[in-house]
Amino acid sequence: MPDILENTNILESTDALKAWMEAGSTPRDAWRIGTEHEKLGFHRDKFTPLPYGGTQGIRAMLEGLMAYGWRGKYEEGEILVGLVRDDGASVTLEPGGQLELSGAPLATIHQTCEEIDAHLKEVHEVATPLEQAYLGVGYSPLWTLPAAAQMPKGRYKLMRDYMPRCGTRGLEMMHLSCTVQVNLDFADEADMVEKLRIGLALQPVITALFANSPFVGAVPSGNISERGCVWQQTDNVRTGMLPLAFAQGFGFEHYVDYALDVPMYFVIRDGVFINCLGASFRDFLDGKLEALPNEKPTAEDWESHLTTLFPEARVKRYIEMRGADSGVRGALCALPALWVGLLYDSTSQSQIAAMIADWTQSERETLYRQAPVHGFATPFRDTTLLALARQILDIAEAGLARRACGNGAGLADETMYLSYLREMTDSGQNLSDKLLHAFHNEWQGDIHPIFKELCL
Repeated sequence: MPDILENTNILESTDALKAWMEAGSTPRDAWRIGTEHEKLGFHRDKFTPLPYGGTQGIRAMLEGLMAYGWRGKYEEGEILVGLVRDDGASVTLEPGGQLELSGAPLATIHQTCEEIDAHLKEVHEVATPLEQAYLGVGYSPLWTLPAAAQMPKGRYKLMRDYMPRCGTRGLEMMHLSCTVQVNLDFADEADMVEKLRIGLALQPVITALFANSPFVGAVPSGNISERGCVWQQTDNVRTGMLPLAFAQGFGFEHYVDYALDVPMYFVIRDGVFINCLGASFRDFLDGKLEALPNEKPTAEDWESHLTTLFPEARVKRYIEMRGADSGVRGALCALPALWVGLLYDSTSQSQIAAMIADWTQSERETLYRQAPVHGFATPFRDTTLLALARQILDIAEAGLARRACGNGAGLADETMYLSYLREMTDSGQNLSDKLLHAFHNEWQGDIHPIFKELCL
């Protein structure tokens, strides 16, 4: 592997930045699945958010998980901010104390769900004596921003200062929202482009399928996915549908140019986050970054910068699909199953690429804006997102069937994990629709039953 790919090596040109990304190209037989999910922690008896410290806080959860083979990750010497494991998995803290599992790269959805189950079992065992519980939801249904916890990570301290300058709901995104995403490999530049375009075009369908966040401050917000609405008002420079990906000739070079134009947040040196808010990575590449005069970026700096870009699907050395509310166990397994069925089978990928080929930028943008509000009822041409979701689910199911990956015990292939979504499309109601019905009927306007309904 070329030296430029090492994280400590200096990258001195846009060609080097491009080469770092292109090195993610992976042969099909080595493609893996990485699933990440966030969950909202709360005090089981009070339904209030968990602080970082204290005997029942988030740090206590992290310390408890270390008994299961996780190693601590620290900032400023002693601030425990996450956990790592030799298989590549990690547990990290989001700004409001959301606990995130970033899973290891795995070969099948069976392995992904086994990993999720093992993690949730560990969390439950640690949480019980701490009187904690965790909610699989896209946006806090009860507490609002003034009550949210704040985690002491250097990255988030800088972001809290910056977010109000560039959007109206960035702090809510940080402290109140949760997502589940899947990370997928690509074979080469052409495959990356096709997967990215499919990923961006279909994110509104994903938002409608996985929506479970219709409440704000204990009452209905009027939206099907409040998380999705929050992202639209966070930072238009680094969020959204990435229209440039659909331009003729798009490739790694154009994504690099886009990333260079998104203002920086920080640079990390010796574990310390150095404020570079609003600075240009282009200047950094030229050795003209004011915060680090005469220094040029390392591959690690470039990778860190790419994590501060938040389009609905984004590229690093793999592609991240980012448009779903987090959820209960069925949803956490269904998202990677859906995307693997669509993009890890060549027939399915070709079918989906053909389906979206004539969608216009205006149509994609309209779907992006309307899906978090209207869900399955969102109109599209002469149909709705519900009909589109059914069609996409059929294609994904056929793709998983062709993969024919059993679980090693003679049981079903990976199509079993789509049953969560099939129930949604068969009934015509996503989870938000069902939660709203319960709120207005059997819950009698009380939000607290959701903490049992969506508890992980």
